Amino acid sequence: MAAVPLGVLDLVPVASGSTPQQALRNAADLARATERAGYSRYWVAEHHLNPGVAGTSPAVVLALIGAATSTIRIGSGAVLMGHRTALSTVEEFGLLDAAYPGRVDLGIGRSGRPSNRPAKVPATAGAPAVVDGRALNGLRIPEPFSFQHLLGSPRFALQKSLLGLPGAVAQDYADQVDDILGLLAGTYASAEGAEAHVVPGEGAPLQLWVLGSSGGESAEVAGERGLPFAANYHVSPASVLEAVEGYRAAFQPGVLAAPYVAVSADVVVADETATARHLAAGYAPWVRSIRSGEGAIPFPSPDEAALHEWTEADRALVRDRLETQFVGTPAQVADQLELLQEATGADELVITTITHDHADRVRSYELLAAEWAARQRRAA
Repeated sequence: MAAVPLGVLDLVPVASGSTPQQALRNAADLARATERAGYSRYWVAEHHLNPGVAGTSPAVVLALIGAATSTIRIGSGAVLMGHRTALSTVEEFGLLDAAYPGRVDLGIGRSGRPSNRPAKVPATAGAPAVVDGRALNGLRIPEPFSFQHLLGSPRFALQKSLLGLPGAVAQDYADQVDDILGLLAGTYASAEGAEAHVVPGEGAPLQLWVLGSSGGESAEVAGERGLPFAANYHVSPASVLEAVEGYRAAFQPGVLAAPYVAVSADVVVADETATARHLAAGYAPWVRSIRSGEGAIPFPSPDEAALHEWTEADRALVRDRLETQFVGTPAQVADQLELLQEATGADELVITTITHDHADRVRSYELLAAEWAARQRRAA
C-alpha cells in the first residue's frame, strides 16, 4: 500500500454535562496530541443550531487551533457556501494564512442547497460494483439514506432563514469557486473591469478543497477545476464510490495535475474491542438526534445511551451510519480503513472520532496513528 496520510476532522463536540468552553479547550488539546502523533491536517466543520456541536465558525476555531499547534495543517471541512460570499471567505482564510503562513486549507461545501446543474457523468458510471451491500473488496456500502424529511422540518427552515439575508439568492456554486480562485490569484475583475485585491488573502498559498457527498455538482466542479476533493463516507457512506468516481471522471488538470482524493471515516479505537464498543455507544442516539431534525444533542455517555428506548423508526435513522462506523482495536480499525482506501483509491483518509470522555478520544487517535504508522513502514 502506498503511503496514505491520516488527517483529523473535529466536529468540536460538546459532551453531556460539559460546556462549549470545554469543547474548545478539548479541540486545542486534541490538535496538539494529533500533531505529535503525526496526523497530516486538522480540519473543523461548520454546524449551526446544534447544542451538541460548538463548531459554528471554522475560521474562529482554526485561529485557536493554529495558536495551539506549530506544524500540522489546519483547515475547514467545510465552510458552507450557501450563505457566504467568495470575498468574505477569502478574507477570513487570508487572515488565517497571515497568522499561520503555509498551513491553511480552505475546504468548501455547497451546504445542501439544490442544484440545477445536470450531471455530466451518470452517478454510477465507472463506479466499483456493489454486491449485497458491499464493494468487491468487502467494504460496507449501505442503501442510500433519504434526507427529504429534514427539508420540511421547522428547524431546517429556521436555520435557513437565520443564516440568509431576506430575499438573498445564493450564488451559483461553480461561480463561487471561480470567484475564490480569482481572488486568491489576484485576477478577479467585475464585468465593468473593476479589480478586487484581497489583502491579506491574494497570493496566499491556501489549499482549496471541495467537499462532497455524491457524484454530482461538487464532485464535477472540483474535477473540472483540477482541485482536490474530499468525499464523506462518514456522512453519506452509500454514495462515496460514486462521489470519487464522479470527481475523477470530471477531472481536468488545473490547480493539480492529477486527481487527489481524501475520504472521511468515523472511528473509535481502544485497546480491547469491547471497550471500543462501550466508548462508541453514544454515537447512535447522537446521530438519531441529527437525522430526526432535532439538532445534535450533547454527546451522551455510554450509560445515558443505554437508557434510550429505540423504535424501529429510530433504528432506520441510524442504521447506515452504525454499519459504517469502524469500532475496535487498532488492528481491527486499520483493517477497515485499508478496505476504505482500497475501494475508493483515496490519497488520504480523514478521521473523525467522538467519545464522551475527552481522554478516550485522544487515546483513540493516538492508538490508530501508531498502528497506521507501523503498517506504512512495513509497506514501504
